[in-house]
This record gives sequence, structure tokens and C-alpha cells, in this order.
Amino acid sequence: MQDTLKQYDAVVELCRSLFLNKMKDYGCAWRILRLPSLTDQIFIKAQRIRQLQESDVRKVDEDEKSEFIGIINYSVMALIQLEKGIATQPDLEPKEAIALYDAAISQTRQLMLDKNHDYGEAWRDMRISSLTDLIIQKLLRVKQIEDNKGKTLVSEGIDANYQDMINYSIFAMIHFAEAEEKQT
Repeated sequence: MQDTLKQYDAVVELCRSLFLNKMKDYGCAWRILRLPSLTDQIFIKAQRIRQLQESDVRKVDEDEKSEFIGIINYSVMALIQLEKGIATQPDLEPKEAIALYDAAISQTRQLMLDKNHDYGEAWRDMRISSLTDLIIQKLLRVKQIEDNKGKTLVSEGIDANYQDMINYSIFAMIHFAEAEEKQT
């Protein structure tokens, strides 16, 4: 489990750094995005990952890892939107945005710890393609919940689905890092 925490935190730091740099470039323009728009952005990234996994031909020079990072950061944005609501104009300074980012990641990390305790790190035996499929399944669930105006009868809410997508994406990134370590 100690390795998992180090690996998890390293992936988060990579994603957090990109988030900060994009905040410097674009500000928090993402604050105007409604949840279905964020869900669709994540869906596009997950579908691209699946396409890359199924095809040998790539016409855009981006790999699966960059798309998983996008899923992580867009999911954090969605969690922030759930907490703060949608803005009509960019309304966060970088310091506040990164504090919200860190809070969302902290809760998601705790969820990972709790589930890893109960499931015994079963994700380590999963393929990246299976993690991709689980992310797409979560996205389809979120879309249905959004179509139901956020109401569920017996299911977890949208926030738990975004947190699972973050964790599955981080697990995929850990798998990539471990594969790269084996090659060197």
C-alpha cells in the first residue's frame, strides 16, 4: 500500500501541475461549463483512449496518458462545479482554484484508500482497457443521472462517479509508469 500512495501522489502532482499551468494560460474559464459539458469532455477523452487501444493508426500525436490526465482534471473541475455551482464568468483566483482542487483530490484519495482496504488493491490485476471501460460505464451512468435531473432511487450520486473516474485514471497511469520502469 505504501507504493500505491507514492505512485498515486506522483500522478496527482503531475495532473495538479498541468492544472496550475493551464490556470496561468487560461484562467478559470472552465467555471462557466455546466456539468453535462464537463461530462461530455470526459466522455470524448475516454472514447479516444478506447479508440487508441483498439487501433494501430494514430493521426494525432497524443497518447493515452495525456487523455487520462485530462479525465482526472476535468473530473476534478466537475467536483468543484458540484460544490460551488456554475459561474457566469471566471470567478476564481489561482490560489482558491488550487485549494478546491486539492480538497477534491484529498476526498478522492481517501475514497481510494477505503476501497483499496476493502478490495485488496484488485485494480493492480486489471488491464488498462478494463479501467477504460469502467470509466466509460461511469460516464454513461452520469449522463443518465444528469438526464434524470440528478435524481437517483438507489444509486450513488454523480460525485462518487467522478471520484471513481479519477481513481481509475490514476490507476491506469500507475500501470503505465510500472510498464515503463520494467522496460528500463
